[in-house]
Amino acid sequence: MATEGDVELELETETSGPERPPKKPRKHDRGAADLERVTDYVEEKEIQSSNLEMAMSMIGDRRSREQKAKQEREKELAKVTIKKEDLELIMTEMEISRAVAERSLREHMGNVVEALIALTN
Repeated sequence: MATEGDVELELETETSGPERPPKKPRKHDRGAADLERVTDYVEEKEIQSSNLEMAMSMIGDRRSREQKAKQEREKELAKVTIKKEDLELIMTEMEISRAVAERSLREHMGNVVEALIALTN
């Protein structure tokens, strides 16, 4: 049988309101705050389309300058005169194609010794 004290105890638990789960330790809240800071930082660093266009134009300009410099270098190399005997010597001794031998001779201003040394290294 229930006594009067037991009934009061039951009433107290019913009137205390909805049951709340016991408080859990907040060890995961810190990780969420860190994640929020990281995402805020990334959002601040987003690339704007104008910056992207400027970067692309800079890359295009650099490529065009490099192509122009390469063409100028080819023109300079084409002006270098080389002897047919030197070309034949390098081709036979190194057993390389005419184009490679000619390129090496032109890069070394027709100097056979320097061309051979460069080809052997």
